[in-house]
Amino acid sequence: MFLRRLMGLFSLDMGIDLGTCNTLVCVKGEGVVLNEPSVVAVRKGTNEVLDFENEKAVGLVAKEMLGRTPGNITAIRPLKDGVIADFDITEAMLGYFIKKVHGSRIAHPRVVIAVPSGITAVEKRAVYNSAQRAGARRVYLVEEPKAAGIGAQLPINEPTASMIVDIGGGTTEVAIMSLGDIAICESLRVAGDDMDEAIINYMKRAYNLMIGPQTAERIKVDIGSAAPTQQETTLEVKGRDMISGLPRRCVVTSEEVREALKEPVGSIVDSVLRTLEQCEPELASDLVDNGIHLAGGGALLRGLDQVLSKSTGLDVKVVDDPLTCVARGTSEYLDHLDSWRQTMESDEDEY
Repeated sequence: MFLRRLMGLFSLDMGIDLGTCNTLVCVKGEGVVLNEPSVVAVRKGTNEVLDFENEKAVGLVAKEMLGRTPGNITAIRPLKDGVIADFDITEAMLGYFIKKVHGSRIAHPRVVIAVPSGITAVEKRAVYNSAQRAGARRVYLVEEPKAAGIGAQLPINEPTASMIVDIGGGTTEVAIMSLGDIAICESLRVAGDDMDEAIINYMKRAYNLMIGPQTAERIKVDIGSAAPTQQETTLEVKGRDMISGLPRRCVVTSEEVREALKEPVGSIVDSVLRTLEQCEPELASDLVDNGIHLAGGGALLRGLDQVLSKSTGLDVKVVDDPLTCVARGTSEYLDHLDSWRQTMESDEDEY
């Protein structure tokens, strides 16, 4: 017991939202201390992380290289659809982020990592091992919708239904929670990345213009919407002409972007409806009063709350600071670990 307390003095426990697009680290009493893209630049054909201007090419530094690397360098996103696609690169990325936050403290930190509710036991094991080998002393896994509910300060411990729709980069988590655990959940592998891909495909079809993922994301953020807005806008887009092969620019409207996003937005709406259809009558009656809460970066898409409200007939609210909601939930989960232990999805004893 004494040794455990002593180690606690020299370690800095942290909650991690290990996302497909961004990784956020939250520390007790400090809030979100790191928010960087889940991107790593390596030398082609190896797992050697590139050094760029005396700094590891991880996070923000590596994202600037996406689509712009020479032949001997590859910028990799090691997570796909919310799960690890490249074990070694994920380990290197996690180790860099943990070391950056933890500094030169002696003891290794305890870490809570948010994972999609629909991942397999093998995928959970990959996350667990990556975090341990990256320097974590203890690793705990918590489902993303539960972490989002905690971070949004929803009354998920009470005998009433709380519904959260967490739209990340690789997955959309739709969950109804009550009494501290998930009653019904659907993990959909359609999210922010699929919206970007839909915009890329639309630009190919409508304008014969090839654009990259970062340009597509900028279009989505700047003029994207799920429902008509009061003032429709336009944006100049630059890319490569698919016929001539030469650089070209064109102007795209917010109406066109909304049309491009119709399919992924429709998939998310369908997932919410399927989850509600499986809901017990008592939980459904609670949701008439409590409504639906949106979290994650996808929650910032203009008009998405209106579309969901129209489809479900329920009140739909975007939580405060939806981008950091899951990360804040992991930190709070770690603070009250003993009280959550009975409903833990997995902990170190499982492995």
